Amino acid sequence: MGSKEKNILWAPWRMEYILCDDDDGCLFCEKPKLDRDEEVQILHRSTHSFVMMNKYPYNNGHLLVAPYRHLAEIESLSQEEMLDLLKVTQLCVTVLKEELSPQGFNIGTNIGDIAGAGVKEHFHLHIVPRWKGDTSFMPVVGETAVMPQALSETYGKLKRRFDARPAG
Repeated sequence: MGSKEKNILWAPWRMEYILCDDDDGCLFCEKPKLDRDEEVQILHRSTHSFVMMNKYPYNNGHLLVAPYRHLAEIESLSQEEMLDLLKVTQLCVTVLKEELSPQGFNIGTNIGDIAGAGVKEHFHLHIVPRWKGDTSFMPVVGETAVMPQALSETYGKLKRRFDARPAG
């Protein structure tokens, strides 16, 4: 055959991300209002913030923690919101350790375009579980992440862990 066949990794779910319509409003404001937590993958709600799975994760179990209040800058958070956000982040780490046994975490935020913020108008934290060897050649060469588990399956496992925790 003269030509070398190329391997193709199909990811049709990415088209929704590529063609994303920003006219739908702020996802961190709109998703909690729907009261369809499983559908929008909200795992936990607290007084001032909530946890949802990242629909386009860097790694399995990639979570987002956001305040309910719409604000872009970390310095706009009240003391109560900051404390709640950090307590919820701590809970996320505990739940992820129990369910997925990661060896480490990247926890952070991107504020502003220059820092790579995907949703720059609503402050939020990323919690990315990490394992030795989790960055294979795919993200480096193919600019593609390989998720070993369906989002819905990860959601179910993590949701049970969050729900088993006492409120507050």
